[in-house]
Amino acid sequence: MDTQIVSVLLYEDVEVLDFAGPFEVFNVAGLLSGVRCFDVYTTAQRPQPVLARGKLSINPSYHYGDEPQPHILVVPGGPGSRRECVNAATLDHIREHYERGGIILSVCTGALIIASAGLADGKSAVTHAVGLPILERMGKDITIYPKARVVDNGRLLFSAGVSAGTDAALYLVSRLFGLEIAQKTAQYMEYDWRYTDVDGVSVIDACKT
Repeated sequence: MDTQIVSVLLYEDVEVLDFAGPFEVFNVAGLLSGVRCFDVYTTAQRPQPVLARGKLSINPSYHYGDEPQPHILVVPGGPGSRRECVNAATLDHIREHYERGGIILSVCTGALIIASAGLADGKSAVTHAVGLPILERMGKDITIYPKARVVDNGRLLFSAGVSAGTDAALYLVSRLFGLEIAQKTAQYMEYDWRYTDVDGVSVIDACKT
């Protein structure tokens, strides 16, 4: 497979590990295997610093409409996700990516933004435990897997809260480039990756359920 372009969405009060975990996975994937799997960058609505949770300041590489067209869009969660649920620019940005045929990886309460964009209807999903009842109310015919770490709908993947985004990113590396590269990525990160197999409980392939 050719190198995949990954865009990691940023917004005010985004949860740090929600975006930084997947960013690290995609940035170093293939390093120990001598393969360039991904080009990864950050993007935000405006070309200015974004203050993540804890007032961590990040300079996004691009802003909406000024980025290379990605294959994968990471939508993280955090306290600011509630604001983004009613941000028309962000919702349009996510919809446009999906309508072009791109993959979306939702992390934590990023699922609420996905639901607000109307993309979770009829899908299987998970989010942070505190967001599960909210997610269930926000969409139509969403099948919730409260114990799942990762739920895969094909072009739309969901992860549980915070650190689960790292597991979901490694899972997507495995799906696209093979288990060996994903395992070596986790090895390089010295990350205890326990969710390497679709087991119907922690990792769910909703396309086969």
